[in-house]
Amino acid sequence: MPRLFWKFFRIIWLTLAASLAAIILIVKLLQAVPFASELEHERRTLVLNLTANILIEDGEAAALRFVTTSEKTQPLGLMLSKPDDADACAEKNTVTTRSVTKDGSCYRLSVSAPAGSTFDSLGPFLPWLTILVASTIAAGALARYLIRPVVHLRDGLSALAHGRFDFRIGDKMAGRKDEVTALAYDFDASAARLQELQDAQQRLFHDVSHELRSPLSRLQAAVGVLRQNPAKLGAMLDRMDREVERLDTLVGEVLTLARLTAGSGRPLKTQTLDIIELLNEILGDAAFEAQAREVAITASVDGIFRAEVEGELIYRALENVVRNAVKYTAEHSRVAVSCETVADRLRICVTDQGPGVGRDELERIFQPFSRGKDAMPRGGYGLGLAIARQAIERHGGRVHASLPEAGGLAITLELPRRPMPYGAAGGES
Repeated sequence: MPRLFWKFFRIIWLTLAASLAAIILIVKLLQAVPFASELEHERRTLVLNLTANILIEDGEAAALRFVTTSEKTQPLGLMLSKPDDADACAEKNTVTTRSVTKDGSCYRLSVSAPAGSTFDSLGPFLPWLTILVASTIAAGALARYLIRPVVHLRDGLSALAHGRFDFRIGDKMAGRKDEVTALAYDFDASAARLQELQDAQQRLFHDVSHELRSPLSRLQAAVGVLRQNPAKLGAMLDRMDREVERLDTLVGEVLTLARLTAGSGRPLKTQTLDIIELLNEILGDAAFEAQAREVAITASVDGIFRAEVEGELIYRALENVVRNAVKYTAEHSRVAVSCETVADRLRICVTDQGPGVGRDELERIFQPFSRGKDAMPRGGYGLGLAIARQAIERHGGRVHASLPEAGGLAITLELPRRPMPYGAAGGES
C-alpha cells in the first residue's frame, strides 16, 4: 500500500480511538456508567422488599433496626412510617414506596428518588454522537493535511506561469515523507530545469548576437571602403566572401545545436553503421588538413563496432572532436586517437598536445560559445564540443574531458551499441 494510504488510515483510526476514549473517560468521571439508573432502581427495590419482608416476619422493631443500620451503611433515604389513615395501604406501590399490612396495622416504606443524570437521556445517542465528533475531527485533520500541499503546489504552478522559475516548494514539505512530498520535489526539479533552460537560452542569444556582430561589422567596413575607393572592389569582394562564409558556418552550427536541443525528446532516425570505419574516414580527412601545420595523427583504431545510430549526428560529433584537437594542438606535434570496446560500448579517446584548459574549465568548454582561457584564436565559435556532447548524449552515451599528465587535453567519447534514453548512462565512468 502507498505510504499516503497508511497515513490516512492511522489518522482516522487514532482520531476515532481518541474520541471514544475521551467520551468514555468523561462518562466515567461523571459516574455515568452504562445501566447506572437501572442499578439504582434495582437497589432501591431490593431495599424496600427486604425491609418489607423483615417487617412481616420479625415485626416493627426489627424493621426499624434494619432501617437504621441500612442508612448508616448506604443512605438511600429509607423510612418506615405508620400512617393514621387506614386506607393508606390501599395506595398503589411505586418504585420508591411500599405499603405493608402487619397485624392489622398499615405501614408505609419509602426511599428517596435516585438523582437524575444528564447522560441518562443521552445514553442511546452516545454512539451516534461519538461517530459524529470523531468523523468531524478526522475530516478536519485530513482536509488540512491534504489542502496545505495542494495550496503550495498551486502557488508554485502560478509562479511558473508568470515566469518565476526560481520558486521552490520542497522546503515547505518538512516532516512529510509520502507521494505528495515526492511530487513537490519533482516540481522543484522541473522548475530548476526550466530555469536552467531559460538561462541557457538567454546566454545563447547573447553569445549568438555577439558572434554575429563581428562579421557583420567587417562586412559594413568592407562596404564603406568600397564606397570610398571603388578600385578595391576585388579585394573587398574576397573579404566579404570570407565573412559571408563565416556567417554561414556560424548559422549552420547554431541551427545544428538548436535542432539537437529541441529534438532531445524525439526518436532518432537510426541506421546500422560501423563507427570505427566512420572514424577512420574522418581521421583520413583530418590528417590531410593537419599537414599544413605539420601535425601528425597517430591512431590505434582497429576492429569493427556496428551500432544503431543517426549517422549525421555521430559524424558531426566525431569530426568536431578530431578537428578541434588538430586545430588547438601545437605545431609540429601530434594528435593521438585510440578506441576500445568495453561490453557493448565503444570508448574513443582523442588527445592533443595543445595548451589545454584549466581544471575548472573541463565542464565549461562543453557549453556553447565557450573556449579555454588560454586557447589561441584559430577560428571557430566554440560550438563544436557542445554539438558533440549533445549528439552523443542523444544516443545514451557520454562525453567528458580530462587533463593528461603529459599536457594537452583529452576528450573521451563513450557510445553504446544501441541508443538508450537520455541520461541512462550518466552514472557510468
